Amino acid sequence: MSQHQPYAQALSPLDVGPLRWRNRIFVPAHTTNFGEHHLPSLQHLAYHRARARGGVGAIIFESIRVHANSLGRPQAVCGFDPACIDPFRRITDPVKADGAAMLGQIIHLGRQVEGDFERTVSWGASAVPWSISALPPRPMDEFDMEQVIEGHLVTARNLVAAGFDGIELQMAHGHLLQQFMSPLSNKRSDEYGGSLENRLRFPARVLAALRAELGATFCLGIRISGEEYAEGGLGIDEAAQIVPMLARQTKIDFVNVSHSAYVASYSLATQMADMAFDPAPFRALPARIRHELRARGFQTPVFAVCRFTGLDEADAMIAAGDADAVGMARAHLAEPAIVRKSIEGRTHEIRRCIGCNQGCAGMLERNLPIRCLINPIAGLEGRFDEPEALPRGATRKVLVVGGGPAGLEAARVAAALGHEVTLWERSDQLGGQLRTAWLMPKRANFKAFVEFQSAALTRLGATVVFNKNADAAGISAFGADRIVLATGSTTAALPVSGNGPVFTLPDALRAPEQLGACVAVFDRTGEWGTLAALEHFADLGKAVTLFVPATSYAWRTTIYSTLANSRRLRERRVRIATLRAVRSYDGQILAVEDLSTGDIERLTGFSALVAVDHNSTDQTLYLSLRRAGLPVLQAGDNNAPRTALEAIYQGHMAARAPFPSPADGTT
Repeated sequence: MSQHQPYAQALSPLDVGPLRWRNRIFVPAHTTNFGEHHLPSLQHLAYHRARARGGVGAIIFESIRVHANSLGRPQAVCGFDPACIDPFRRITDPVKADGAAMLGQIIHLGRQVEGDFERTVSWGASAVPWSISALPPRPMDEFDMEQVIEGHLVTARNLVAAGFDGIELQMAHGHLLQQFMSPLSNKRSDEYGGSLENRLRFPARVLAALRAELGATFCLGIRISGEEYAEGGLGIDEAAQIVPMLARQTKIDFVNVSHSAYVASYSLATQMADMAFDPAPFRALPARIRHELRARGFQTPVFAVCRFTGLDEADAMIAAGDADAVGMARAHLAEPAIVRKSIEGRTHEIRRCIGCNQGCAGMLERNLPIRCLINPIAGLEGRFDEPEALPRGATRKVLVVGGGPAGLEAARVAAALGHEVTLWERSDQLGGQLRTAWLMPKRANFKAFVEFQSAALTRLGATVVFNKNADAAGISAFGADRIVLATGSTTAALPVSGNGPVFTLPDALRAPEQLGACVAVFDRTGEWGTLAALEHFADLGKAVTLFVPATSYAWRTTIYSTLANSRRLRERRVRIATLRAVRSYDGQILAVEDLSTGDIERLTGFSALVAVDHNSTDQTLYLSLRRAGLPVLQAGDNNAPRTALEAIYQGHMAARAPFPSPADGTT
């Protein structure tokens, strides 16, 4: 490929051991929660095949468990049971036929699996729990270690039989093998603890046993954390020693460099770094390890991951000599065809991941199938094709009322399906409540998403009418075959007695200068908006105190982000008071009830109160249209106030819904 072509580095072939990848972009292993009865599912097949067809060079199948006490939940996929071979073969054959190499990651999670589902006992290097709410694992003895090694070997045999091209040994993310390597989790005093050489002994045994089992010509690589981002944990200096040490002992065909450890601290939040993170520090880790390998004569390909959203970023990383390939998990969740569209010069059609962590990390934490805020059919590929790929039916007249996240998606999808689409927006801007979110710099990526949606409407020929107030008469006169009502919800001030200055969250974000220097925030939602606003107000130099009636804060956000927020809030000295309910504020005294005792605390010094409650919706217009027999569907907050994740999904599905039959008026 000519070096003058776009993304020439990223799109050039790469030899990985005995394999030749068609390009240097791969989908790294990431938990999907698509498993069924510990086996790969048809949902896995549809998901991975969409990305293979999208042009990716390789796919690494998620965390395949090697032992019964590493399963953890029904959706976890096992590799030690021969029953997995045929279901895996039904995935590997089509993925390879579509041009992507197919590798499998094998793993023992160690202390992360407490065995509640399988009623097993967790194992670890030492009796150190991963979080304050977890139980200490059983420190492994020699017999346990032999079981783990055998589990890796049995799993490897099964994956070979299932047609995998290669295997990645998971030595990262604070799972079992990293638990031995890290001084944070390994407190042993025997030959497996203490010095780096001792801590590496058991992981090195597993790797060597796998190489002996697979032979020199089968692709075998490792995934490793270059940095745990935890005080007293594994750092890049030791990681940069570990990889050459392993490479000297055992032939390694690739090194996939990630970071973090699965501990309930800031470290975990770096694993799926959200839009608030600068990705540059993560990208320095594979660069350092690649340099150390090359300095010692190893030409082993080194992979980079984390917050790559386009081939432009991957190409720059490879061109700089900092990595040989780049993994994109969330980027492929958002856009399965990111490689193909880049090759075809259709970059304007690529939905770039915004790092919101709402559909991926948020669902992962709840043990639900992962989703994507900006790609509502992610994980549903077996049920839905991309709208642009569907055959055109009769063109219908579609009216979308409201240009927030639900309305934008409904209009885009309807236009992509070939319909004549008009969107009415009552203000002079698109985005709805997302316009408030991007007032905060650490949530600014939402603006890029709205700009993508707006550009798509222009490209697809939809008509957008601004400053248009919709009523039942006007909507009826428009004569649409389908009306999507996406008028959003209303934010009202939480009733607090007293006459002090009380702000809604949107009003506070639009005019933070009116809050004064010392702000109290009372939150009854536990949502992302409040969590982000706390940091934003603190960044503006305000003293901030949060009061919540629950036993924790931000209870509806994901731990994969909240743990990082907690650290940043601590650095900014944001005070958090749980089991507290604000009862009144007169501008001088803030009366707060201690819900554990019922006592009322009278606090002074606050210049304003920001009171956050759930939004409400007005059903009057919808009911009027329904009673008039008009073909109306609701989407987003107009249906029920939730988050942008639900709103965009509902908008997408409203646009796909069947039209009423002319014969009987049914849908």
